[in-house]
Amino acid sequence: MRFALMIEAQQGLGYADQLAIVRHAEAAGFEAFFRSDHYQSFPGPAGRPTTDAWAVLAGMARETDRINLGVLVSPVTFRTPGNLAKVVTTVDEMSGGRIELGLGAGWNEEEHRQLGLPFPPIDERADRLEETIEVIRGLWEEPDGWSYHGRHVTLDGARFHPKPQARDGRTRPPIIVGGSGTPRSYRIAARHADEFNVTSSGPEATARVYAALDEACRAIGREPSSLVHSAMVGVVVGRDTAELRRRQQDLMGELSLEAQADEWIAERRARWIVGTPDEARETVRRFAAVGVERIMLQDFLPRDLEMIDLLGAELVGRV
Repeated sequence: MRFALMIEAQQGLGYADQLAIVRHAEAAGFEAFFRSDHYQSFPGPAGRPTTDAWAVLAGMARETDRINLGVLVSPVTFRTPGNLAKVVTTVDEMSGGRIELGLGAGWNEEEHRQLGLPFPPIDERADRLEETIEVIRGLWEEPDGWSYHGRHVTLDGARFHPKPQARDGRTRPPIIVGGSGTPRSYRIAARHADEFNVTSSGPEATARVYAALDEACRAIGREPSSLVHSAMVGVVVGRDTAELRRRQQDLMGELSLEAQADEWIAERRARWIVGTPDEARETVRRFAAVGVERIMLQDFLPRDLEMIDLLGAELVGRV
């Protein structure tokens, strides 16, 4: 199994916090680090500091050496396609070709409203997601003079330099699309993406999503195995039951859910990686059995650097 670490940086994490986290992830052997792209704080208390995802990754690009860096996911409502293509290419150059691009339609209406960002209906946001991927890939892959005329985006005679760096057999950053699974998302991923990431789903639900995704690939003549099948999975692990219990209590405090701790954890046990190292490895094997090739461990206790070290020691390279 391939492992990435994913954090919800809008939980009040400044740049120094995030740099410490990614350095621990790199030292622990994770192949990639991902952070969210949100401008308002949640889950937990509102009003905590937030940072811009791509500005943070630019800093990390210069202060790490091996680990891939990415966003899960950048809403297409935050940035225009041409601007995002330039931002990602710039950070990719700064990192030496270690960037991965996750894209989504956007879902948090409140943060859009608070910052004056457009938030059209979901059908239009899905249209914009597809057009954004088409435009970014065109700018990265097509020759000078390329034009694009979509419903929401128009480019004429584009000149885009520099192109992304070639690294590890790739000519551009991988593009990730994901979600809990809708027919439209399957079609977009099958046609345009390099990876589909299932979120908030246990192994059985993930298997159903992958079956529909594979069918969408076959419908357009794409080999399903050419699309990486990944999953973002919540995680809380302790060396023993006492440490696990302490971390669960810390998690409930971080999310302001102390009053409903037991039922909240119980509801997630079927779709999170929760337990001691042996229990965590067994859950990872259940995800692997349904076709998951890479797990993004979604860490809601990112300030607990010892848990990141534990995850690296007990999971990376051991499942």
